[in-house]
Amino acid sequence: MEILADILRPKTLDDIIGQEHLVGKDKIIRNLVNNNHLVSMILYGKPGIGKTSIAYAIANTINKPYRMLNATINNKQDFDIVIEEAKMNGEMIIIMDEIHRLNKDKQDLLLPYIENGLITLIGMTTSNPYHKINPAIRSRCQIFELKELTPSNLKEGLNRACKYLPGIKIDDEAINAIIKLSSGDMRSAINLLEVAYYGSNNKHVTIDTVTNINAKAVFFADSDEDGHYDVLSGLQKSIRGSDVDASLHYLARLIAEGDLDSIYRRLSVIAYEDIGLANPGIGPKLMAAINAAELVGLPEARIPLGTIVTEMALSPKSNSAHLALDNALADIENGTTGNLPVHLKTNSPLYKYPHDYPNSWVKQQYLPDNLKNKKYYQPKNNKYEMNINKIHEEMKGGQK
Repeated sequence: MEILADILRPKTLDDIIGQEHLVGKDKIIRNLVNNNHLVSMILYGKPGIGKTSIAYAIANTINKPYRMLNATINNKQDFDIVIEEAKMNGEMIIIMDEIHRLNKDKQDLLLPYIENGLITLIGMTTSNPYHKINPAIRSRCQIFELKELTPSNLKEGLNRACKYLPGIKIDDEAINAIIKLSSGDMRSAINLLEVAYYGSNNKHVTIDTVTNINAKAVFFADSDEDGHYDVLSGLQKSIRGSDVDASLHYLARLIAEGDLDSIYRRLSVIAYEDIGLANPGIGPKLMAAINAAELVGLPEARIPLGTIVTEMALSPKSNSAHLALDNALADIENGTTGNLPVHLKTNSPLYKYPHDYPNSWVKQQYLPDNLKNKKYYQPKNNKYEMNINKIHEEMKGGQK
């Protein structure tokens, strides 16, 4: 029996919910389809936000033969068969899930046909393609990032789904509970609605029906529906502001959601953006806490996470290092660069090797001439930075 999420899968771009920046009026993917000029592309983003739906809608609308492959599940013989079909048809769209897992043998098989236009590849991945996808494939594809679905997007999808469930009775409280539990995943939301509908004896879906199916606590981030990302923001700003109690409060709310990956990512940013050189040991300590949390899983993961967040909130703070790099990047983006000093170029006999001099330091110019007096790094007044700056000055032996 076909599941409801598959029945509701969009047939055209007009059926897509969300992703207006890609498929809306006069947006890039819609224009490519309208102009009947498809290019190989990679769609990436979180699960259940429309990657497969957009791929199928493109293939159906542009009216060209297509096949679905999975980079992990399908073997080399499956790829050979699809390529032979493409040769017989003169063209083929390949929709490929988990493209970040494409191994070298399959990649080498596809590349020449992507290159000559026989195959148009639509790859899908939840992983960042700039990090996870082989450059040879990536360079032959346009990369499009899908945005997270909003609660109103999910509500629209659930309202559509209700039309396919005869006699359903459901109130806003139950709809909102499904939206919260689905964490932005449309497929998960529709699946949960379908189970709740068939799991009730009178087709009446209530919040109790929903929460009895899914044991995960319903997490209402804020009464005004600000949501998950505002809580992450609250965590970061509380740690930055050295309020340990507020930091633990927002951590608790995020743990109640069960989204450990978001916690890990945000804490990793905080460790270097907000604490930085004031406590440089916090980065490795955080990684150890993350590894421990991953090892034990929930609910025990709360113990190492609570410990590290407490230390991060109580730690001295400094953003000097990342501000220094931002200042350097601003010069690069503005075209303020200049040539390397001659003595820094490869194998230059003019270069003075610092280790041959007292304290491993020798006075010589490192920045380009037009930036030679530039000071990107401005130390903050904390114990660690004051100490390393004192050591730096002593290393120079009073030379300027």
